[in-house]
Amino acid sequence: MSDSIQEEPDGRRGKPDVPDEVQDAIRTLIRWSGDDPTREGLIDTPKRVGRAWLEYCQGYGEDPAVHLSRVFEEVGGYDEIVLLKDIPFQSHCEHHMAPITGKAAIAYLPKNKVVGISKLARVLHGFARRLQIQERLTAQVADCIWDHLEPQGVAVVIEAEHGCMTGRGVRTPGVGMITSRLLGCFLDDPRSRKEVLSLMGYG
Repeated sequence: MSDSIQEEPDGRRGKPDVPDEVQDAIRTLIRWSGDDPTREGLIDTPKRVGRAWLEYCQGYGEDPAVHLSRVFEEVGGYDEIVLLKDIPFQSHCEHHMAPITGKAAIAYLPKNKVVGISKLARVLHGFARRLQIQERLTAQVADCIWDHLEPQGVAVVIEAEHGCMTGRGVRTPGVGMITSRLLGCFLDDPRSRKEVLSLMGYG
């Protein structure tokens, strides 16, 4: 995919170019699906779809771990769980390229450093903005925090609805899938595991 950016006359960054081969592929899909890519409502759709997928897949152009590079070691003796819950996200499944929409809860127990709380959401979005499966997304977020913050424990729980199940196939809306990854004390210590899952609302 091309990510070249056009400059507007006043110097502002404009919309990204969409290569002809990408537009042709989208026209082929529209035609194969039974519609006419030359009709008025679809004339500009190939460009719009191409640009949309550049946004959906922005995660390929970044390293989510970068968001954990600035840490704070002056924590005032704080040694309890840090939790960010109900983080909304959207991804796309790698099997049907259908939307995955849900929320995540991310927690860690600091050892000697903490990170700005918004960075946890940025790590999630960095991995979510790729073609994914929910199980891998959950593991990637947890492993990234574990490796770069070196906490006593990490817990990530993701709950999501999958378009490949709600909009096609069995067509069963309202069904949520839950995945989790626990590391460190949240995996090894039953009391810590019970506490963090309870705080997340899964206890």
